[in-house]
Amino acid sequence: MNDALAALYPQHLATLRERTDTALARGGFEHLVVPAGRPITKFLDDQDYPFIVNPHFKHWLPLVDAPGSWLVYTPGEKPKLVFLQPRDYWHVVPEAPTGYWVDHFDIVVVRKAADAIAELPGLARSAVIGDQHCGLQDIVANNPPEVIDHLHYHRAFKTPYELELMREASRRGTRGHRAAERAFREGASELGIHQAYLAAVGQLDAELPYASIVGLNEHGAVLHYTNFDRSAPADSRSFLIDAGASASGYASDITRTYAGKNAGEFQALIDSVDAAEQSFVARVRAGQSYPELHVHAHHVLAGVLREHGFIRMSAESAVESGVSSAFFPHGLGHGIGMQVHDVGGFQAAETGGTIAKPEGHPYLRLTRKLEAGMVVTIEPGIYFIDMLLAELKDKPFSGDIDWARVDAFRKYGGIRIEDDVVCTASEPENLTRDAFALL
Repeated sequence: MNDALAALYPQHLATLRERTDTALARGGFEHLVVPAGRPITKFLDDQDYPFIVNPHFKHWLPLVDAPGSWLVYTPGEKPKLVFLQPRDYWHVVPEAPTGYWVDHFDIVVVRKAADAIAELPGLARSAVIGDQHCGLQDIVANNPPEVIDHLHYHRAFKTPYELELMREASRRGTRGHRAAERAFREGASELGIHQAYLAAVGQLDAELPYASIVGLNEHGAVLHYTNFDRSAPADSRSFLIDAGASASGYASDITRTYAGKNAGEFQALIDSVDAAEQSFVARVRAGQSYPELHVHAHHVLAGVLREHGFIRMSAESAVESGVSSAFFPHGLGHGIGMQVHDVGGFQAAETGGTIAKPEGHPYLRLTRKLEAGMVVTIEPGIYFIDMLLAELKDKPFSGDIDWARVDAFRKYGGIRIEDDVVCTASEPENLTRDAFALL
């Protein structure tokens, strides 16, 4: 894989330089300065939370564990890495940078965090992108909107180098999903399933792009369920797992739902949602409005609800009345890349602005029109959430819902199927299904 990355990296770097040149010119800045960041210390403690690198830092180079380091870029000059390699016998000291990318940088090694100041350009003329944890008290990130807006808008378009890393993240994630399914079939607890997932992926919790969702039975109805029961239920009727993996800071985001033994009615519903999901994936084309695809998904899923006997109303009535939103209460998906919910999803143009969410759909995370190079998730679902279903019972259309049928499915929790999909100039590339096929 490194040979492929080595061949693709120069073009990736050239693309970042071009974007940054334009962004700096718009903001009237001469330099881009990006801190990797530093670990955050826990309140009233001397222990740190796991380090999470600044995404603007790892966009340039595949370093995700280099706290206290800095990236400096000046148009027309070679990018510079100020690499902190402290004298420290308490912790493992980072190895000196090596790999396919190092020859593209001027690398300066410093032993103390404060020594980096001498290696940075004049900050009054620099766009410093980071949070309040830059690593040096004397340096404050200014995050100029003119620069941020341009970079975030174009970050939606992945370079071939980035796509190769996302393919690897998908391959790692699908290995974990296969191991998790096996653990479920063998009767493991939620914690046991998650441990099997981590072992197969080869990553720690802190290295994953987001906290894994591992829900058995009714827990599948909790959209962000992260509790991990230590004991297995007496009867594992259903299993929903939403878990990803990382590759040099790039994410995969994969969800699958499985029926247990003697749950044929639930498996039939899974199959219908899976078929619907694949039909939505097929619409990931240049020019497709993502909000329109989201609303289309509501109509299709309402048809699934009717087909399986949960509702008696038409799909159109189910969407207009909000019934479909009670069963499918989240967005169809989002952009993905260095962050699992990538930035710029609502941005109207490279100069800023916002594209509003469609009325009645407050949780949609992406409102842009799809273009070649974008990577999005497609993750429809049908859930049996007590709180949302209770709100329907007092509505005039309550009689059009088969409550006995609904009640029979509460024990399964819910269904979500999620793939990561590349929008291309022609057929979409399904990173997730391709990775599963390789297994």
